Amino acid sequence: MPHTSPPSRRPSARRRLRVALLTAASAALVAAALPERAPLGIGDPLFPGLGNPGYDVVAYDIALTYHGDNAEPLDAITKIDAWATQPLDRINLDFTHGTVRSVRVNGAPAEFAAAGEDLVVEPAVPLTPGQRLRIAVDHTSDPRGDKNAGGWVRTGDGLAMANQADAAHRVFPCNDHPADKAYFTIRITAPKELTAVANGVRTARTGAGDHITWSYRGGHPMATELAQVSIGRSAVLKRTGPRGLPLRDVVPAADARKLEPWLDKTPAQLAWMEKRVGPYPFETYGVLIADARTGFELETQTLSLFERGLFTEPGHPEWYVDSIMVHELAHQWFGNSVSLRRWSDLWLSEGHATWYESLYAEEHEGYTLERRMRHAYTQSDAWRADGGPPAAPKPAAPGQKLSLFRPIVYDGSALVLYALRQEIGAAAFDRLQREWVRAHRDSTASTADFTSLASDIAGRDLSRFFQDWLYGKRTPPMPGHPDWKTGPATGARQPADALPAAH
Repeated sequence: MPHTSPPSRRPSARRRLRVALLTAASAALVAAALPERAPLGIGDPLFPGLGNPGYDVVAYDIALTYHGDNAEPLDAITKIDAWATQPLDRINLDFTHGTVRSVRVNGAPAEFAAAGEDLVVEPAVPLTPGQRLRIAVDHTSDPRGDKNAGGWVRTGDGLAMANQADAAHRVFPCNDHPADKAYFTIRITAPKELTAVANGVRTARTGAGDHITWSYRGGHPMATELAQVSIGRSAVLKRTGPRGLPLRDVVPAADARKLEPWLDKTPAQLAWMEKRVGPYPFETYGVLIADARTGFELETQTLSLFERGLFTEPGHPEWYVDSIMVHELAHQWFGNSVSLRRWSDLWLSEGHATWYESLYAEEHEGYTLERRMRHAYTQSDAWRADGGPPAAPKPAAPGQKLSLFRPIVYDGSALVLYALRQEIGAAAFDRLQREWVRAHRDSTASTADFTSLASDIAGRDLSRFFQDWLYGKRTPPMPGHPDWKTGPATGARQPADALPAAH
C-alpha cells in the first residue's frame, strides 16, 4: 500500500542505527557553531561534498511548476521533514543551479546563503538532538546549463530527470547521498496539454483552465539520486504484472503504438526476476522512454529511464535491448530497494544488475554467462589499473563526474559474483541473493554487510576471498577455471548505461 503520510513517531531502531552510521562518519566535520558558512559532506571518499551531517531526512514534499518552456526555470517549493541528530546552529542542504527566495525552519523565517554547492540555513532557534525539523525552501529549479552535469534532462517535448550520481541537488534542495533515504511526495503543475509523471503512485490530478496539477507519492523510502519527474506530450500505458502488480509506461504519445511490443515484455521480465530473487519490492513499475540523447539508461525508482533511440534506431539486436531492460529492472532490487551505504559500494548495484542482464541474455539468446565472464576475466587487470578494484574504485576524473561508471563496476564486478558462485556453489549463491534483498529491503547496505552475509551462508570465513577479489590490484585465479588468463583490454563491451556515450 502507498505510504499515506510521513511517520510522526520517533525513529525506529533500524532508522536510529542508520542515523548513527551516517553521523559517525561526519562528526568530525561539525562544531556547535561554525565560524563561517562552508559546504559540508558526510565523508564519502568518492563524493566528499555530498550529504550533510546533523540530521536525518524522513520525507520530501516537492512542488514544481513547469511553464511549458525548457529555457525557463521552474518555480518550486521543497519541504523537508527530518530529525536533528546533533545540536545544530546551522543546517546545510545540498543545492545549486537555482535561486532561493526564502527559507522557513519549523514555521519561522530563517537566514540563508550559498556556500559552494550547499545552501546554508540559520534557523531562528538552534536545534537540539531528537528535535523534529521542518524546512520549507521557496526556490527555482533551472533546466538550463550543462546537459552532462545531470539533473534535468531536456527532451523533445519537455523534461525528465537523471540525478545519478550527484545531481539531485541541481533540481531541489536535499541531503543528496543514498545513505539518507526518505519518502517522497511530488506535485507537478504543467500546461494542460502535457502529462506529468513521477515516482510512485498517482494520488491526484486536479486543476482547471490552462494548467493541471499531478500528485504522486512513493510507498517506500528512496535515495535522492533515484527521483524521477517526466513532463511532456506523453502517453501513459497501463498493464498488469505478476501477482496483479500495476504497471505504467510513459512514452512519447506519437510513438505509443511503435513501442508497444517492447513494453509488453515487462510482465514476463518481472516474472523472470521474481523467480530468481523474490517479490518485486515496490508498489508499481514501468518504463519511461524519453525523446532525448543521454547516452545511458537509468534505474530511477519504479520508473526506469530509457532513451527513445534504444528501441527505435536500427543496429540493436532484440536480445540486447531485452537484456538492458532487465539490467534496469534488476536495479529495482539491487541499488534501489537495497541502496548504497557509500559510493564505493557501487559494485553491489551495477555488478548485480549486470549479472542478471547476463543471465537473461544466456537464457534467451544463448550468449553464455561463462563466455562473457571469460572475456571479462581477460580484461579485468586492465580495468582495475584504469578504474581501481571493484570495491575501491578511483574517484571520477576532474570535470567528468560520470566517469565513475567504468567497466570495472559493470562486467568487472559481475565477474566477482561469478567467482563467488564458483567458490560457494550455485545453491548457496542463489540463497545469498534472495537473503540479501530480503534482509536489507528499503534500507542501505555496505560491502561489509554483503561479505559478512556471504560468509554466514557459506558456513565459512570468506574474508580472504573477498579481500583479493574486491580490493586487489590484480585479478585472482578464477575458481574452477585454472586455465583462464588475464590479458590486455581490447574490444571491451561498454555497458549500455555506462556514462557517457562517447566512452
